[in-house]
Amino acid sequence: MQIADLRIFLAVASAGSLSAAARQLDIGPMQVSRRIAVLEEELSVRLFHRTTRSVALTAEGEALLPHATTMVEAENSALGELRPSATKASGLLRLTAPSVFGQTIVLGLLPTLLARHPELRIELDVSDRVVDIVGQGLDLAIRIATLGDSELVARKIAANPRVLVASPRYLQGRGRPRTLGDLEGHDCVVLQAVPRWPFVIDRQLQRIRVNARITTSNVATARSAAEQGLGLVMLTYWDVQQQLRDGTLLDIDLEDAAMEDLSVWAMTPTRRHVPTRVKVFLDALEQELARLR
Repeated sequence: MQIADLRIFLAVASAGSLSAAARQLDIGPMQVSRRIAVLEEELSVRLFHRTTRSVALTAEGEALLPHATTMVEAENSALGELRPSATKASGLLRLTAPSVFGQTIVLGLLPTLLARHPELRIELDVSDRVVDIVGQGLDLAIRIATLGDSELVARKIAANPRVLVASPRYLQGRGRPRTLGDLEGHDCVVLQAVPRWPFVIDRQLQRIRVNARITTSNVATARSAAEQGLGLVMLTYWDVQQQLRDGTLLDIDLEDAAMEDLSVWAMTPTRRHVPTRVKVFLDALEQELARLR
C-alpha cells in the first residue's frame, strides 16, 4: 500500500464523497476514484459503498480506517523530524573542534544557541587530532590549518593568523626579540605538530628551527607555559585572543618576518542537504567571532 493512497482513502472517508475529497486534496475526482480502485484491488476488498451523491465505508473500510490513520500519522511525524526548518534547529549536532578553540569559543556560544533552539542537542569532540568526520559520522569539523586536498566542503569562518606571544614577566626578564636572529637567544614553547616555526620572509613561507625548551602536544598546555613565563610561543589568534585582551600575553612583531595567515574553517561532508542544525551553528559561530574580534 502506498501512503499517498491511504491519504486519499482517509480524505474520502472524512469528506463523505469523492468530489469533496478531491477538492480537499486539490486533485481531480477521477484521480481520487482511480486511486481508491487501485487500493481496493491491492487489498482484494471493497472499501466504500458508492451512490451517485455520496460514499460510505464498508465493514472492510471501517477495519482499515484505524490502520491507515496510524500509518499516515507515522509518516507525518517522521517527515516533521527529518525535514529541516528554515529557522529552528533540532536533533543531535555532532562536531569536532581543536581543544582550545572548542573550550573557549564553541562552548562560549552554546548557552545562547541552545536557548534559541531548545530541541537541539550537541555532541562535541574537543581534540587537536584530525578526525575523519565521514568515518565518525560527524556533521561538522572546525579546523585551524592550511587545508590540504580533501573531498570535504570547506567554509571560511574567520581569519586566524599565527601570533608570536610571551608573558610580560618573560619579556621583562629576557627582553623582547626584534628580529628572527634574536630568537636564538630565547626559550621557546613548541607544539609537536609545529616543530619548526613558520614565518613569511620576502613573501615566502620558511620554517625556522627555534630553541624548544618545552615541547608539548597540547595547545592549552603551550599557552599555559607561556603565561607562566617559560618562553615564547607561536599559536593562532583565537587560541590567545582572551589573553591578548587582558594582557596576560603580549604580541611580538618581528621586523624582518611576518606571521603565517591562517583561517578558521568549517568542514562538512557535503554541500547538499546541509541540516538546519549545522547552518544555525555556523551562523552563531560567525557572529560570536565577529563580536569577540
